[in-house]
Amino acid sequence: MSGFYSLPVSDITKETPNSVSITFSIPNELKDTFSFKAGQYITIKHKFKDTEIRRAYSICCSPDDDKIKVGVKQVDGGVFSVFANSKLKVGDTLEVLPPEGKFVFDPTNEENGTISNNYAAFVAGSGITPVLSIVKTVLKEVPDSTFLLVYGNKSLSETMFHSEILALQKQYKDRLFVEFVYSRKLENDALFGRIERSTVNLLLKNKFKDTRFNSFYLCGPEPMIDAVSSTLKENGINEKQILFELFSTSEKGLLTQSHDGNTAITITLDDEVETFSMSQKKSILDAALDHDMDPPYSCQGGICSTCIARITEGKAEMRKNQILTDDEIADGLILTCQAHPTTTTIAVDYDDV
Repeated sequence: MSGFYSLPVSDITKETPNSVSITFSIPNELKDTFSFKAGQYITIKHKFKDTEIRRAYSICCSPDDDKIKVGVKQVDGGVFSVFANSKLKVGDTLEVLPPEGKFVFDPTNEENGTISNNYAAFVAGSGITPVLSIVKTVLKEVPDSTFLLVYGNKSLSETMFHSEILALQKQYKDRLFVEFVYSRKLENDALFGRIERSTVNLLLKNKFKDTRFNSFYLCGPEPMIDAVSSTLKENGINEKQILFELFSTSEKGLLTQSHDGNTAITITLDDEVETFSMSQKKSILDAALDHDMDPPYSCQGGICSTCIARITEGKAEMRKNQILTDDEIADGLILTCQAHPTTTTIAVDYDDV
């Protein structure tokens, strides 16, 4: 499943000393292919020393901007992030998968007039990227909506899209409310510390105590998401109102069942069927790759949805799952990068998702 398209880089903007935004021009013949919902991501494929790497980056522009723009923060030991921040140039082309992802806002799903149009987001660091797209879309597409954005960073200088957020706040001065939170440096008009339980309670029980929020978007590291989510629930927020996306995970997944045998696996991919034997110690994705198949994948850490497939026969256990709901799992969906067979035969269909 190749699915990658060569897209030209039309702009690179230095957002902070350690991050850039990358804008891609979308040819007319690919407009439909690269249409997206606010909050979705793209996967970029890059060759490094004869090794193929894939990285997922959230889109930070709104769906009607007629372009694809992502933010890339350089991380220690990062391969593509270092390349993007130091060597990538306007005019270069990159191999890109079309947008995907479940952490989305879709204005066509909103029931205007029956629920309040107040939204909130708690984000940290580069977690701003999908939420920035969501903020823009809500303000443009949902009449009379308001949005509370709580955005944590180490300092102002490391805050991605700071000037763009201020411009949005000025444009929507009665609808967009921004609370910057800095953990390393005191700044004017900002909270000091990290986004945690006390931050959520301060805003929900004091500054915005008279506001009924109908959706919360959380994006950032796992400890922050866990703290905010649990505090929201303590404040009576229904779990269905809380959407989250991890940018990193603090734990390695564990398997609870024995995976010492072999499994006869049948994989359907791009209308082709392959059957072979695999060790249950391997993930289904790794087994497919080792068999020279080309299944879709990106993060390989169980925090994106690129590698989803459906089990049509047999069973598997996932090390980690931050994406699929209980109903989706019951319906046979798995993250193949995390799934290990538990039966002697299994059939997996990448096309039926």
